[in-house]
Amino acid sequence: MATFDPFEDFGNADEIVGRLADADPAIRRLAVIDLAETAMPDSLLHLLAMVGDNDATVRLQVAMALGDFDTIDAASGLAKLLIDLDRPVASAAADSLAELKDPSAVPALLSLPTHPDPFVRASGFRGMKGLRSRAALGPALKAMSDESAQVRAEALGVIAYLKLEETLPSLIAATRDADASVRAEAVNALSFTKQVAAATAVAAALRDDVWQVRAAAAQSLGRIGQAFAVGGLVAGLADDYWQVRQKCLGALGSLKAQSAVADIAAQLASDLPSLRKEAAAALGEIADPSAREPLVAHASDTDPDVRKTVRWALTRIG
Repeated sequence: MATFDPFEDFGNADEIVGRLADADPAIRRLAVIDLAETAMPDSLLHLLAMVGDNDATVRLQVAMALGDFDTIDAASGLAKLLIDLDRPVASAAADSLAELKDPSAVPALLSLPTHPDPFVRASGFRGMKGLRSRAALGPALKAMSDESAQVRAEALGVIAYLKLEETLPSLIAATRDADASVRAEAVNALSFTKQVAAATAVAAALRDDVWQVRAAAAQSLGRIGQAFAVGGLVAGLADDYWQVRQKCLGALGSLKAQSAVADIAAQLASDLPSLRKEAAAALGEIADPSAREPLVAHASDTDPDVRKTVRWALTRIG
């Protein structure tokens, strides 16, 4: 059997590189596609040479292709494409930046947080988030006062991914941000710690005007694990939004809140199967004998998933 030739479907390397200089942008764009799909050792070098192509469709293809390379050179090319005047090109570069995983790429992105365009600033932080590099921490903390809510939210993501106790003051302050998306990001971010101060700030977010923030707060409280949050979570079971009630049920189960068994059991009578299932699951996590009777009463629930969860909860109680 013949050895697989990575160029057998694309022509030889010189032919592909030659097409990159063709006068027809459609041919150059196809050459970029072919180049990205080959195993040519210097394919990245040739792709980077196309970053300044005069045709937006070619640059768009380059922006997508560079997402397959996790190097500082690829990051530098994407940083240039991120400030492209053609927004689809810039958006493609932002998406590719978010695929980076090598922390060594951070230096190539550190100039982006000071760019005048908030899209570029936000995209730069979006790219740095998954890299989990302390080098990005300073710019991210500074950006928490950025005028753009999108930038603040993306910067907050960088801070959250690092999971450093030293950043708690900034994360706690962000739970009071003027923008709901930032507040929701902040209460999610605080779920990594067990600090009482963090739990207090997240518990306060259970009273936020925006239901998405309240739902995020309930979920985080289940992870933080401070028992004093039980009262606020029980109050959340009366929230107007079922999504918030569902997260409160899950958190109460995670906290093994025995004092909330009766309140949780009352949700077994909800019109929504998802809430009935979550209530049964929470009761199973708590495994308090007082939950046996209400669970047995719902053992024949009309929803098969609820019935299955009720049976599981009863086995937990014994």
